[in-house]
Parts: sequence; C-alpha cells; structure tokens
Amino acid sequence: TSKTSATTSPSSSCSTASTRPCRGRFPEEVRTAPPSGGAPLSVENVDMSQQINKPKHYTTAYDTQSLVVRRGHEFMVRVTFNRELVQQDDFQLEFLIGSNPSANKGSLVVVTFGSRRGGPWAGRIVEMQGGSVLLSVTPSATAIVGKYRTYVAISVGSGMQRTKRNAATDLYMLFNAWCPQDPVFLPDESERMEYVLNDTGVIYQGSMGAIVTRSWGYGQFEYGILDACIYILDSSRMPIYNRGNIIKVVRKGSAMINSQDDNGVLVGNWSNDYSMGVAPTAWTGSVTILQQYANTGVPVCYAQCWVYAGVFCTFLRCLGIPTRVITNFSSAHDNTGNLKTDLIFKMDGTPDRRATRDSIWNYHCWNECWMVRPDLPAGYGGWQVVDSTPQETSDGHFRCGPAPVAAIKEGNLCHPFDCGFVFAEVNSDVVFLKKDRYGTMEVFKVDKTHVGQGLFTKALGSDQYMNVTHTYKHPEGSEADSRTMTRAEEYGCDRDHSDIPDGELSADITSEPVTHLSAICSYVMRWVFVCVEENSVIVKIQADEYLPHLGGQNSIRFILTGSSEEQSVSAIKVVTLLSPALTVTVGQQKHYQEYLMFVTVTFTNPLKEPLQNVFMYLEGSGVLALRRRYFPKIESQASVSWMEAFLPRLAGPRRITAVMYTSNLSQVSGMTIE
Repeated sequence: TSKTSATTSPSSSCSTASTRPCRGRFPEEVRTAPPSGGAPLSVENVDMSQQINKPKHYTTAYDTQSLVVRRGHEFMVRVTFNRELVQQDDFQLEFLIGSNPSANKGSLVVVTFGSRRGGPWAGRIVEMQGGSVLLSVTPSATAIVGKYRTYVAISVGSGMQRTKRNAATDLYMLFNAWCPQDPVFLPDESERMEYVLNDTGVIYQGSMGAIVTRSWGYGQFEYGILDACIYILDSSRMPIYNRGNIIKVVRKGSAMINSQDDNGVLVGNWSNDYSMGVAPTAWTGSVTILQQYANTGVPVCYAQCWVYAGVFCTFLRCLGIPTRVITNFSSAHDNTGNLKTDLIFKMDGTPDRRATRDSIWNYHCWNECWMVRPDLPAGYGGWQVVDSTPQETSDGHFRCGPAPVAAIKEGNLCHPFDCGFVFAEVNSDVVFLKKDRYGTMEVFKVDKTHVGQGLFTKALGSDQYMNVTHTYKHPEGSEADSRTMTRAEEYGCDRDHSDIPDGELSADITSEPVTHLSAICSYVMRWVFVCVEENSVIVKIQADEYLPHLGGQNSIRFILTGSSEEQSVSAIKVVTLLSPALTVTVGQQKHYQEYLMFVTVTFTNPLKEPLQNVFMYLEGSGVLALRRRYFPKIESQASVSWMEAFLPRLAGPRRITAVMYTSNLSQVSGMTIE
C-alpha cells in the first residue's frame, strides 16, 4: 500500500527501468569465482525470527509480514548455510535503506561476527547447529528509522557474494522508548503502554465546565499504516540520513500532516461546506485517512484541529515516538506575534471582526511528544508541543514545534521551536480595545485569566481526563507567574500595563444547561437595551436563532458588551450543546465452525423534522476496519438499526466507535469497549 514497498538497489545511478547490468558503487549482488578446495560457502535461507523478535520489541500488533524492531535493542536472525562454518569462513550481514545507501551516512550498515571491524551495529553468534547459525544484531540507538533491506554477504576470493533481493527479509526500524540511549526513552512502563502502544483513545472537546469526550482510533498497527508513515517522509523529500534525528522527524511530520504548503496529508476546512470531501466530525480515526493518502498521494478532505492531532498522534506512535493529544480550552491564536490577544470593538460595542486579527478558539488540540533536547540547556527535555494544524508558518512552513513545555511555563521563549506562539495560546492577556470615530483605539479591559483556562489529556489506562495545566503555567497571580510574565516580556511579549480604573460596572454570563444539536462556535446577535437596577438580566435565545448556524462543533460563543457614561464592560461565555447519542452493542454467535462477533448501532431521531442523507461510520482498531452505511431518510422520532459482523485481529479489550453525520445534525457518536 506504500510506494516505499518497492525499494530499489543501492546502485541508484542506474535506472530501475534499464535492462543493462547495474554498475553502481554498491552492487547488492556481486558474484566471484569460488575459492579452491572444499565446498564454497553459500546461503540457503535467511529467517528473520519474527516469533522471537516481535514480542521482545513490542511489535507483534503491527499487521505486516515483515519484521518490526526498535533501535538500540537486540534482535535475532537465523542464517542457514550449505555447510557448517569453519575458521576461515568470513561473512557479514548488510542492512540497506533508501535508494542510494552510503556507509558514511548511516544508510548502509555492515554487521560483522568475528574480529573484523564492522559498522556501528553490534553482532555476535549466539549458537550454531550444523549449517544453521543464530545471529544477534543490536542496532545503534541513533539508527535511521524506516524500512531496511537485508543481505548476507560471504567473502569469496577478492570480492563478496551477496544473497539476492528477498522482500521476506526486509525489516522496519523504529524509535525505541524502552532504550535508555534513545532520545525518546520514556522511563515509566505504564506511560510507554499508553503513549506508544495504545491504538485507541479519546480527544476532549467542548468548553471548561462542559467537557465533551470524543473517541478516536489511532490504529498505528493496522495494515498499511507503517508504510503510509514512511511514505509521508518520502513525500516530504526528507533525506534518509536525517530520519534518525527525532527533532527533525517530528518537525517534518508537523508540516506534512497538513497540506497547506507541501501537498501533505489533510486539507483544513472551517467553512461548514464539506460537499467535496468528508466532514471533520464524520471521521472515526486516522486509519482511513492515512491509507487513502498513501494510496493516492492526494491530500484528504477535510480536517480541523482534533483530526490533525489524531492523525499526527498515529504518525508519531507508529514510528515509536511517545505521543499524546492535548486539548487547550480557550486557546488564543496570536496572529500578530505580539504574544497577546487583541479584541477590537466598534463604538457601539459590537465586535469589529475586520479589524481584529487575533482570535480565541473555544478549544484547540495539539500533540505532545517525549524526547530529550540535547540542543537546549538542561531541564528542557521531556514533553514537547508539536502542532500540525496550519495556523502560522515556522521557518517558512506551516508547522509548530517541538516547543519544550518547561520553557513555556517559565517564559523562556527564546528557545526553539515556536515557544512564543504556544505561550500566547495558553497564557496571553486578552486586551479589549474600543475604536473611536477617528480610528484611535483605547484599552477598556484586560482579562488575564480567559486564555488557557485548562489543558487536558487522556489519563493513563482510562478514559478520564488528566489536567496538565500546571505543566504549562503557574497559578495566576502567583510570584512564579509574575516572574514568567516578566521573562516573557523580555522576549517580546507586548503586555498592556494601562492603568484601567476599577469601575462599578461588571459583566458576567451564566447559562442554563442546553440540550440540542451541534452549533458551530458563532455569534447570535441580539441588541438588548435595559435600565439595569438589579444585578442580572435574563435574555432567552430561541433555538431557531442558532439553528441556521449549525456546523461541525457543539458550542456557541456569546460575547456581552455594555457601556454606561465613560465605562465599558465585556464578557465571553462558551455554551456547550448536548447532542443525541448512538447506541453501540456487541454480541457473539456461532457461525459454522467458528464464532463471529456482531456489532449493532441504533439511533432514534429526536427532532421534529426528518433527517436527510444520513451517513454512519463504524470502526474499531484491531477488530473492525471502517464500515459505512447510508440512510436516505430518517423520519422524526423514527429509529434505525445497523448490524455488522467481524472477526477480531487482536486480543484483549478493544474499542469500537460509531459516528453519524448529516447536514443538520452532527457530533453524534457512540462507542463500546469489549
């Protein structure tokens, strides 16, 4: 399923379409005359010992015929020769990656098994039984990550005789969170299980106080996904010799998951018109997206932040990099680069959208990956922010990170990469400005607490959320927070220190729980003129006022502004709307000589009008590939049911997720764990 499956010989100077003999610098098969006396040594079989290696490298779940190993850890190869080895026999294993392997660039590695010096990978003979020899190979902890071709080369006369190209001996090399010498080493075993090996998870949406859980299938072990991740690196034209460098790999991946400037994986769309692709809310996980991209080479439509974060998490975990998805509630987008969020209002108190360049998302999702940072001072390793949602360019490409979380917390924004942008997302001041008739703007309020109200990720071993806000920022108003903000100003944070008098006017918005459809984060405009004698005014917003603004998200943002004489007030409130749910149940029945699993999805239309052109999607990593079902129409209060049979590929508790999408009802989903 990937273009990387068709590897070429290391003699890249010769065209693969040519019929002439290949005479490159590193021929993969060179035959010389056998030595005189006795039977010349030759190779009868090469066995990559997958049943021994995969469990030790935690790679059994990968759905591939090839061996998958993690660098820095020993793996076994059994070579069967035509006879028993003798003292004068000399042979070596060769591992080649890319179209032009080179020993000095690390893409051609020679492993020897005697006193003769080899490459950076260690080798030893474990046992010999006649002509069968079990060999141990230990790759370096900085080896290039990707797909290698394996050869056995025997010294014959003045040359080397190599085995023929055999796809069955190919192997994939991954980063290794279990190896202390690997830059992605993660000491805690439970964290490795969650952030490297867990192929399903949840992403948090909604708003503070009304957090919504969305299931996501990462599916990093599914068929074709590992090849797809390598294909992404190939499509980026990233040099092979850089693919062992964790910083360069995650930075390139951050750029390639979006298609903004490099024909990458996903096309972003916030317009609510998804007629040319799949709505962001209709995806159940990353697998279909990555398979489609690898098979076509065409960017997939469409994505928003949680889709970018989910697919990027799959890419990183698949390559062995510890990764998690982070949701930042009230996330600022600093478009002007001054590390603050400026909201501009007209004279009448309404938002001036044309003049306002900064924005605040009710939530935004990105990723954290774990690595050491040898390029930075001590203390800045660990979790790093990486974001593939195309917001701003970094060194000329739409990407973000890796930015050390520790540097963001302390306001040390001079360190690479993109610390200032992430700092503004979680800790910028919101400055409210009013523009007079002459265009002069005056600050009338500064809110230091609205941005970065909470940062959450999935907890270890459960679907409960874990609050990681404290890793990004000190408590508001504390001495440590003051030091952070002062330090951030030294690096360009343009904070407002205007002396804004404390007036008697104040503003707040409260809301009753709302149960209805999803509505895109938007404004419901309404003028209310009141003579306030009490401290509260109730304004009812009818459903038909926001129904026309339905979109892919399940929240509405209200902005309240008011004025009295020389004083102005404002407040922002995000209201999360509750959506109906799908019911997902799993059962088992005996079918002929084996037991089949069945999953059933049911839904009842709660609306007063019928639903048209309804699509349902069903998927479960390790158990059920994506299934689709189309319902032309679901009448009001009517129920529909959909059943699918499946045979699980992987054992243990598995998650199955169902999603429903139609133009006037979104964010409808359900899941079960069996």
